[in-house]
Amino acid sequence: MTSPSPRSATVGFVGLGAMGLPMAANLAGAGFDVLVWNRGRPALDSAVAVGCRAAEHPGQVAATAPVVLSMLPDLPQVRDVLDRPDGLLADPAPALHTLVVMGTVSPAGVRALADELRPRGLTVVDAPVSGGVTGARDATLSIMAGGPETAVEHVRPYLAALGSTVRRMGDTGAGSLAKACNQLVVAGTLVALAEAVVLGERGGLQPAALLEVLAGGLAASEVLAQKRHHLTDGDFTPSGPARYLDKDLGFVVQSAADGHVTLPLSDTVAGLYASVVAQGLGDLDNSVVLHLLRSRSTTED
Repeated sequence: MTSPSPRSATVGFVGLGAMGLPMAANLAGAGFDVLVWNRGRPALDSAVAVGCRAAEHPGQVAATAPVVLSMLPDLPQVRDVLDRPDGLLADPAPALHTLVVMGTVSPAGVRALADELRPRGLTVVDAPVSGGVTGARDATLSIMAGGPETAVEHVRPYLAALGSTVRRMGDTGAGSLAKACNQLVVAGTLVALAEAVVLGERGGLQPAALLEVLAGGLAASEVLAQKRHHLTDGDFTPSGPARYLDKDLGFVVQSAADGHVTLPLSDTVAGLYASVVAQGLGDLDNSVVLHLLRSRSTTED
């Protein structure tokens, strides 16, 4: 299996959401022939405008592209794209031999998917990403890959066009476990920042001033850099919906249970995001945990 080059192969891309569209655009910008599919036509048109080609259905992508990257919310959406009548598995002799699952999914679930597809000659690489919409746009994502070493190396040129860090973490599922660890840190940092804002406000501090000094010291982080305006302004227009982080924290809790590991912070943070979703705030930005903590502080007065 030789590594792809911009001239040698079409690469498929399925899922043109807030992150998928700029990722597909970056592949095209790197010189790859990118064949895309998405449920909604407007995103397809936007992808064509930045140099991609549009497929009529997923099966057309699989018939043409040896490698397909999917940027979908979870495994049910991946399975739908695989199994639908015009899906990736519809062609009895597709060009497709490697599926790269780039959404955040269950480590155990993606291993099971790989086991199911292996007898059909299809290799699954899980390669979730971190960096948000900004990283997707700027091609600076951190990409955590899991899968057979030869398969990961084969798709590495595509991944390198999308991120500044590409690391094979182990066999299939290892990338998703690394992403679960990443999401634990992101969510824990968001909760800590939100608690700091609530604590500071109670003592008469202005959130903008507090977050400015935090950003200039050891408390600085990429989470603070990207979420600072949300926490300062109380504007929870989503860049990363809270319901996705709630889903991801479920993978953290499940992985901890599978590994017989006790993670007190994970349980607390997961409970807070479950409450966010239960209160109907799941479509807002994941920094909306600040609103939850403010409301609880008010209720307890």
